[in-house]
Amino acid sequence: MKRKKEKIKSIQKTLWFFYILILTLMIIPAVCSMAITQHHTNQYNQIIKNVSRANTINQIIKQDISSEIWEIVAGKKSFAEGRQYDILLAIENGISDMLTTTDLKDNKQKLEVANRAEKTLKKYIDLLGNQIKSNTPVSVQEETLEEIRGCCSLMDDIFADFIVAEIETLSKTNDSILHSSILLLIIQILIVIFVVFLAFFSMSTISESIRNPIHSMEVLSTKIASGDLDSRIERPNVKELDNLSDNLNSMAGKIKGLIEANIREQKNLQKEEMKTLQAQITPHFLYNTFDTIIWLAESGQTEQVVEITKAFSNFFRISLSKGHDWIPIEQEFEHVKSYLTVQKIRYRDILNYSIDFDERLSGTMVLKLTLQPLVENAIYHGIKNKRGRGNLKVSAKIEGSDIVFSVEDNGKGFTDQRLEQVKAELKAEKQPDDLKVVYGLYNVNKRLNLYYDKSVNLEIKSELDKGTVVSFKIPWSK
Repeated sequence: MKRKKEKIKSIQKTLWFFYILILTLMIIPAVCSMAITQHHTNQYNQIIKNVSRANTINQIIKQDISSEIWEIVAGKKSFAEGRQYDILLAIENGISDMLTTTDLKDNKQKLEVANRAEKTLKKYIDLLGNQIKSNTPVSVQEETLEEIRGCCSLMDDIFADFIVAEIETLSKTNDSILHSSILLLIIQILIVIFVVFLAFFSMSTISESIRNPIHSMEVLSTKIASGDLDSRIERPNVKELDNLSDNLNSMAGKIKGLIEANIREQKNLQKEEMKTLQAQITPHFLYNTFDTIIWLAESGQTEQVVEITKAFSNFFRISLSKGHDWIPIEQEFEHVKSYLTVQKIRYRDILNYSIDFDERLSGTMVLKLTLQPLVENAIYHGIKNKRGRGNLKVSAKIEGSDIVFSVEDNGKGFTDQRLEQVKAELKAEKQPDDLKVVYGLYNVNKRLNLYYDKSVNLEIKSELDKGTVVSFKIPWSK
């Protein structure tokens, strides 16, 4: 059965979710409270304004209109000098403003009645003005004045009722504010309780999402440290921890692979070392050297017999080096010199050589048996195939922080095609037995890679009938 795919959680997203949820729950009551309070405050202020304006208009109607009209009728001021129309305009504007700000239907009706009464009042004041202008008897004017007072009394009653109704509305608004406050307080208490519960729940959930995977990783790391590299952990399906668990599993696999690769490398190093030693004591090399010694002895060349025997002995002494992989650079060049001494006696007519290395390198430890295979390759595949005398130069010099080794000959050289083929074979992962011609070069290149790193490789430059230069660089520390 295929395992059902689980939904991947994210600690960050979970934290953000709970944070936004808690923040929203805390903000909503505050926003609602502010909105309700603002609404009630506006309503409260509007009622106070309406009551204040109605009271002011009422005072104008009671005092200003009556006294102003009386002074006109009594002859204290002319009709044109009176402020009656300004007072009426103030009353009209006040009623109009209150109509736009009053919400109660009954109060609107009262204001509309007051508005009609104001228009009737204006009509009687206009009538009074005409009567005064036409010198109507005072008794007639007093009748009109009574009508004006009647209108004022009616408006006074209307505004008194309006004020009472607004005050009742104010009382209801106050009750509404009290009820809203209690309700908001209850809601806030419930929200606080829920938020506390939610905080504990989120803390427990997130803690569990982190603690269990971390514990599993701790167990895995302990097993890896104790050598159990086959242990693995399941993905916790937590976005922030999935990569870490994958990396731990991958690390365990890679450590196991590296250990296995290291074991293989050590075995390969031992094999390569043994093959290098075996290559230097091949029957062909031994037979030829012993034949040369016998031939020299029979011809009475005692000094050369001693010279070649010493060189032959020194060659194998350094090759073995008591099992050490690293030897001083001067011993490496002494090893090459011993080999070339043997070969010089054998190929005296075709071989000249020179050895040169910077004296500042004395005492520097290098990987043994790296130059002799290159020298042997130069003799057997370069100089022997050349007509006339061959020259061979072996050197080591300092370039910056590197030591540059080179083996240069003026032998047959390679064609461009063959040179590319040789370079490709050196890079190929092949068995040494499959490399008959470039075995010595492949062996040295492989050992340089193994003992130093992949960046240390043989570099080959060659031209047909002009010669070949094989070189490599290794790090140098003073």
